[in-house]
Amino acid sequence: MRVETVRRNGAGAWTLGLVGARSERFRSVTLTDAEIASLKLLDRACSYAGDGTLLRLGLQAYSLGIAYEFDPYFGLSISRVDPLPHQLEAVYDYLLKVARVRFLPADDAGAGKTIMAGLLVRELKLRGLAERILIVVPANLAFQWQRELREKFDEKFLVLKGSDIREQFGVNQWLENRQVITSLDLAKRQNILPGVAQCRWDLVIVDEAHRMSAAA
Repeated sequence: MRVETVRRNGAGAWTLGLVGARSERFRSVTLTDAEIASLKLLDRACSYAGDGTLLRLGLQAYSLGIAYEFDPYFGLSISRVDPLPHQLEAVYDYLLKVARVRFLPADDAGAGKTIMAGLLVRELKLRGLAERILIVVPANLAFQWQRELREKFDEKFLVLKGSDIREQFGVNQWLENRQVITSLDLAKRQNILPGVAQCRWDLVIVDEAHRMSAAA
């Protein structure tokens, strides 16, 4: 039997609510102090001496991990952005609706494609679908992308430059870092491209993709 409830029932007596370990049937019994003292505990595995703070943090972490199943806009709710309707439509009605994301947003300059990309990154990571992420941008926009992703989505990306690769010759920096921003001019170099190709990227985002060609 498993003890579910215990309450005092007058002087020298207790009422116990018991549940059968196999039958799962509930029954109530009243025992005296002497009868309770004679009971033998069969399992002392649960000491209830754990850290309540750690338990609470663990439950919160688990809740956050599955929050997207109950709130389709969860990534948005924990970001510091106020997106426009067309940005929400692109990410939540199209990008996240397909099993394999392959899209070419062609909005005008200033339409907030960086916000769309940041929302997509956040939502895919929350769903456990993206861990290794590569963002290829014009060289003059690399640090702007890094700053916006950090400030608005709390996503930390490394801006990988040619000098970084030269300083650590023999080490594949693309494998060492999970979230990378780099320039198209660097990524397409013949001596750099093999290192990029060694990585199995979960998500690749290309800014100003019209600058790419079959050769690049």
